[in-house]
Amino acid sequence: MVGACSTNPATGDRQFTALMPTSSEAQVGAQEHAKVQATYGNFMTGPIADYVNRVGQKVAANTERKDIQYKFYVIDSPMVNAFALPGGYIYISRGLMTLANSEAELAAVIGHEIGHVTARHAAERMSHGTLVGLGAAVLGAATGSSGVAQAANLGSNLYISSYSRGQENQSDELGVRYVSRAGYNPLAMSEFLRSLDAQSKLEAKEAGKNGTGFSYFSSHPLTAERVQHARAEAAKYSANNTENRAAYLSIINGMTFGDSADQGFARGNSFYHTSLGFAFTVPNGSKITNGTTQVAINHSNGTVILFDTAKANAPDPLTYLNQTWLRNENTSNSEAITINGFRAATGSFSGNVQGRAVTVRLVAIEWKPGEFYRFSMAIPKNVSGAFVDELKKTTYSFRRLSDTEKRSIQPKKLYVLQAPASATVASMAAKMDVDGNKTENFLVLNGMSANAQVIAGQPYKIVVD
Repeated sequence: MVGACSTNPATGDRQFTALMPTSSEAQVGAQEHAKVQATYGNFMTGPIADYVNRVGQKVAANTERKDIQYKFYVIDSPMVNAFALPGGYIYISRGLMTLANSEAELAAVIGHEIGHVTARHAAERMSHGTLVGLGAAVLGAATGSSGVAQAANLGSNLYISSYSRGQENQSDELGVRYVSRAGYNPLAMSEFLRSLDAQSKLEAKEAGKNGTGFSYFSSHPLTAERVQHARAEAAKYSANNTENRAAYLSIINGMTFGDSADQGFARGNSFYHTSLGFAFTVPNGSKITNGTTQVAINHSNGTVILFDTAKANAPDPLTYLNQTWLRNENTSNSEAITINGFRAATGSFSGNVQGRAVTVRLVAIEWKPGEFYRFSMAIPKNVSGAFVDELKKTTYSFRRLSDTEKRSIQPKKLYVLQAPASATVASMAAKMDVDGNKTENFLVLNGMSANAQVIAGQPYKIVVD
């Protein structure tokens, strides 16, 4: 047991890491990397991925552990997301890059994740029996945001339980050390954490939560104390004002904002998937949340709709509905229908969702032989007949997109504009195409405080359709 302890060169701490010696980290990381890719799909390539790798390698060159070959990947996801695996696998999401405002802030996030690797937090957890599994430790995704649905679809084997406050602070300290050594402003860590905090509160507010101290996903708890701790740590290093803001904003100019065409995306009450070629519309008062395997629609009256796909060797939708999808349920009024030229079937039964009596309405639509798109609706018993008619319209709104629509209906983009001489926060925010408060979203997106002013000639991020 004594031999299983070692002194970490990055932290100076004695650690018990018997179950994951340094010699096995690369193997463990490679195994879990395959699971991450299976969960998120192909990683981004091209100038953005190359840029992240250059910044990452610059930061990694200033760590204490020279036995690790760091590898950096950009996940094509709107989640504000960053995590690390043993062996030097570092993941940054597209959503996180839209929130960062400089190369220094990106470097700070990378430095923090590298800190978890050099501090061997995963190995320490595994050896103390607290590791549930390695993989997607999501930094972003406040509850109520689109990221939660995606994070919820991660398998239990891809979840690492919450880092302790001490481990988070230690990774922040190491990250500040590494970005300072790499020549960046060490205050970038606290600045990005402040933006994360602001975004978290805004998402909570827009989702109807109280918006006070709302924390990020459990793997990287974010607190006001953490922001102050990172700022105090930065004061220990010599002043360096290198931000590379213009270079960073140039790289992300034109980046997809929110869900991409390959993932499908919402526009008002409609959901479009231009890559697969379909669309449907939901009732007014609905919130559409796009996940990795399903689309969730939550209505203000408590109705929940899930939309997903399934494959089955069934000759027609009615057979699939009765004998495959609902083989253990007794449906009423199960029938074959036609939806915009597609063969389909529907059926219903009574059920309970979180203690509430609901009617469950299921719809299976044959997209092509052996492949079905599905609506699962949990409808509270007290909804009006008019609303039930709206749900029927949702069912019959499923349609194939024309080639013209596929070309013309595109995801939102993030663009960088130089503020004109007469610009104000209000005039710049008015250009934002977002569902929530335009001014608040503009301020958070650009890392600005509530009383900040726009500076003429400076670049600012906006979201456009």
